[in-house]
Amino acid sequence: MSEPGTAVSALTLRASATAGAELRPRMANDEDVRPGLELTSRRIVRNGRTWIPVSGEMHYSRVPRERWEQRLRQMAAGGITVVATYVPWIHHAPDDARASFDGNLDVAAFVDLARAQGLEVVLRIGPWVHGEIRNGGFPDWVQDAPVAHRTDDPAYLALVRAWWEQLGAALEGRCEPGTVLGIQLENELYDQPGHLVTLKRLARECGMSAPLWTATAWGGAQLPPEEVFPLYGGYADGFWVDPQAPWDATFRDHFFFSDVWDDPGIGADVRDGEAGDDRVPLSEWFPPATCELGGGMATAYHRRPLPTGRDVATVGHCKIGNGSAWQGYFMYVGGTNPRRGLQESHASGYPNDMPQLGYDFHAPVGESGRLGDGHAELRAQNAFLAAFGPMLDAKSSHLPDVRPSGVEDSETLRWAYRGDRDGGFLFVAWHQPHVPLAAYRAASFKLDLGDAVLRLPSAPIDIPAGTLARWPVHLATGGVRIEWLTASALTLLEGSVPTFVAVAEQDVPVELALGGGAVIEGAHELVDEGGDRVVARLEPSREPVRLVASGGAVDLLVLPAEEARRTWVPQDATGRARRLILADDEITWDADGRVELRTAAEHPGAASYDPIARAFTPLVVQYSDGIAQTRAVLVEPQLPAGDGRPRGYGSHDGRPSAPGDDVIAAFSAEYRLIVPEDAIDSDACLEVAWAGDVADLCVDGRIVADRFWDGSRWRVNCHDAGIVPGVDVVLRILPLAKDSIVHVPEAAQARRDAVAGDLLGVDEVRLTRRALWREGRAG
Repeated sequence: MSEPGTAVSALTLRASATAGAELRPRMANDEDVRPGLELTSRRIVRNGRTWIPVSGEMHYSRVPRERWEQRLRQMAAGGITVVATYVPWIHHAPDDARASFDGNLDVAAFVDLARAQGLEVVLRIGPWVHGEIRNGGFPDWVQDAPVAHRTDDPAYLALVRAWWEQLGAALEGRCEPGTVLGIQLENELYDQPGHLVTLKRLARECGMSAPLWTATAWGGAQLPPEEVFPLYGGYADGFWVDPQAPWDATFRDHFFFSDVWDDPGIGADVRDGEAGDDRVPLSEWFPPATCELGGGMATAYHRRPLPTGRDVATVGHCKIGNGSAWQGYFMYVGGTNPRRGLQESHASGYPNDMPQLGYDFHAPVGESGRLGDGHAELRAQNAFLAAFGPMLDAKSSHLPDVRPSGVEDSETLRWAYRGDRDGGFLFVAWHQPHVPLAAYRAASFKLDLGDAVLRLPSAPIDIPAGTLARWPVHLATGGVRIEWLTASALTLLEGSVPTFVAVAEQDVPVELALGGGAVIEGAHELVDEGGDRVVARLEPSREPVRLVASGGAVDLLVLPAEEARRTWVPQDATGRARRLILADDEITWDADGRVELRTAAEHPGAASYDPIARAFTPLVVQYSDGIAQTRAVLVEPQLPAGDGRPRGYGSHDGRPSAPGDDVIAAFSAEYRLIVPEDAIDSDACLEVAWAGDVADLCVDGRIVADRFWDGSRWRVNCHDAGIVPGVDVVLRILPLAKDSIVHVPEAAQARRDAVAGDLLGVDEVRLTRRALWREGRAG
């Protein structure tokens, strides 16, 4: 393959705003109305402004109740504005028709808490939800009932009615348009639009309604027109393909800009027939929107993907460039099944064996509560949407004249323009996993906006692999019009002189173009100064330059690329009173906006930007609780791996099955972990670096956590796992057979290949703690 080439062909854009009439469906406009909320075929409007919601999935029944508030704050700190959750029937009523709503199952309390944190709520009430849950969420007694499941069979609907009447009563009026933003009906139902209408009617009769009624639309789903809002998905990788299959085209497709939203791959393994190429076009009544962009990926026994934060962010980035009106991530918060045996498995008729307890999902907020790689990557994107979503308005996505020929094309640059002649953003996505991209050489962009043709930058530039760019074009703020900027827009800070914040791309020169007559005050290198424009090169830094035009002034702060993962944008409930903080530590904030930091350092080193002083100043914080500490955990071998271990544990349609409890008990190596008792607090986490096939963590003989090995560090919150002073903590690891066909990530496979025989090892176990600091006042 030759090195990716020279200049990109022109992107041609009509001068008109957006073609086609903007339709108003009945939903949210004429029925289930919430004052201030509107829905059109192009956008969601809240209080008169275009709003691009960012939803993140958190399953209340998979998270300890005492952790709910902190997890919700971690979501808000990541830029999530809507929390979505399944309501798994099997969790509430495992044994008979009497449902429990106590403790971790108190869905009404969860709704209240989310709303108190300023988050909207989407309840995905099923009754079939999937979610890697046994029977798709049906209790066994429902699964075994002599009814036609997921149809209008009266006997089945009677079971659903009894369940939903209890759910509606437990919610006590909370599930209404003023409180709950959306209700998802069923999940991955492809060929029964009439049944979705029946379920909608039934939910209403049981006291549940919302301004937005949604349904998953991928896989060519047939949905009832106007009755449900079609939502799509996209994953960087997935466990649902066979272990020896290559990186599937249905995953690769999401690393490109496109006008196709349907994905035939999601859920294909649990529906009749194979994923096909036929894709249903977007509904004329609703804008393109998603509910399942992969926030990470679950781990099945046979296939164990490990997407990076950049993988996750690229998928989301492409959807924004494609015109997304709603970004939805699954999962955003990992969790733990309420008890063992509730996972989907070969034994329960599924093609995948999942861990019995662990549902970490490699999510932005992991099962342990520690942040994953995706949190920082998505945080910047979500801050961009909060600030610039209203500017995107109902603007369409426009694709370049020369586009990639298919998912195998690694030479044609992937880019798009979302906007019109009045402005927008140029998106570049030059990253993908598994098949590395080379730097794209000599890129030059030409945008025909009808009344103007823009060429940027001033000279061709190289686009390094890994680049995700969202460059403003014809952006007007503070009375100044930025013609273009080759740095990614991040946020806007209010003030008498507003501050426009951007982040440079790694190894991409930052150039700024302004209309003629504008003045740049501060460090810059003049590149071109003609009658109609000024072009300057800027050096990214923590100091802004001021842009002055006849209409006003704006400060432009372009942060270096290495600061991207350190940026946090706290904001109030309106989403407009924003701040900018740089910190390596985890940041959340309370209802009053006061910042909290959790740090493993002796003292936090956060800095807050002061728009008046035009400079970063140390964030004043006061110690509150906890100790920042990392302690080694002594690992005492107790039993070696047992002899005579079977070379396989069965299979289902060619996919290897996970070993049963009897195999793990008989053939695992056992290690006693001597956890420092004086270091256990509510934040303390065990971090286990290990190698093998399957691991269990046992406390006083009871399995409290489990994991399939994929090479990543395993984090277990001590408090949540019941690790307290005086208990016996044992790690059991089953070796990974040399001839096993399970699929593991590239780095993990390299470790397998380096070992002559079966793989087994404990590299390190440590206990990490963080101190809590709260924002205070100087003096």
